[in-house]
Amino acid sequence: MNSGDCTYIWQATDWPSWRYDLATLARSLTDVSRAQGLLIGRLADVGLVLRDQASLSVLTEEVITTSAIEGEQLNVESVRSSIARRLGVDIGALAPVDRHVEGVVEMVLDATSNCNAQITRDRLFGWHAALFPTGYSGLVRINVGGWRDDASGPMQVVSGPLGRQRIHFEAPPADQLGPETDRFLAWANSASNEPPLIKAGLAHLWFVTLHPFDDGNGRIARAVGDLFLARADGSPQRFYSLSAQIQRERKAYYGILERTQKQSLDVTEWLAWFLETLHRAVDQAQHTLEAVLAKTRFWQRWATTPLNERQIKLVNRLLDGFDGKLTSSKWAAIAKCSPDTALRDITDLLARGILQKSDAGGRSTSYELND
Repeated sequence: MNSGDCTYIWQATDWPSWRYDLATLARSLTDVSRAQGLLIGRLADVGLVLRDQASLSVLTEEVITTSAIEGEQLNVESVRSSIARRLGVDIGALAPVDRHVEGVVEMVLDATSNCNAQITRDRLFGWHAALFPTGYSGLVRINVGGWRDDASGPMQVVSGPLGRQRIHFEAPPADQLGPETDRFLAWANSASNEPPLIKAGLAHLWFVTLHPFDDGNGRIARAVGDLFLARADGSPQRFYSLSAQIQRERKAYYGILERTQKQSLDVTEWLAWFLETLHRAVDQAQHTLEAVLAKTRFWQRWATTPLNERQIKLVNRLLDGFDGKLTSSKWAAIAKCSPDTALRDITDLLARGILQKSDAGGRSTSYELND
């Protein structure tokens, strides 16, 4: 592997003098701001309880997807329970939560709930320690709560099998991280002339270019970006997830990052992609809000119908988007009850008209909500 032919943006003589064509980005800035205004306006009419439920749904998606981008799969119910407990949102019985889930939740909530607090080394070190509570990334011991030292070689983003790996990016050497991170933090914590959404895009790019940790750089870069988005919104409460949209466009995300880091300090193309992706994230949030409203209407309709805890739990799973087909055996496994009890629960809901048998074929009978 040889990266000697590549010049990365951090090697430029005028680094980090970011340049961009604001006229080119003006339409995207206007479109995103309009979409944000429509979403916030709609949320203003639904009441505090529904806003909390919408925020819980978005934050759950944010935590799940920012980890999924890095190949980590977190348990949805554990994440949702952790966030609900911290926000004081009642979701009934809470699922058990492990230290790793708690760490990711702590980082995401601190970035957004405390968006107006300064970004400091200690704060970033705290986020990093929260992501890696055992001091290990997988089976590899890493330097937690401190900058990388490059003891094993330069920090590189690579792909491909051993011996034929391709270098996508090489970060600044570890011995430059002191002044480099100081310069980033000074910019992040000072007033500047950039429009707030532009600053969010630049912060994301700048941090991921420095790649200052042994691992977790992508997740922390997205948290930094979310912090600036929360500042731009003027609200710590989140109603859209940029990480979820990036996960849906993961290949394009890595592609634009690689191109940007191998070009000049004119980052107009990156900012255009960032704003357009943000716009799609805000539009997607309208669907999330609609799902929350549909769930509320459902429970208002059945408010006087007595259901047991197992039935409430499984119906909520269906309302939140059940993965796959709900069968009696899955009901028994999720509700931790016997197959006979699961079948009685289902039969009762069929008789009440809450559930119906699915038209989809298969070896086992499956069930769905009766819309």
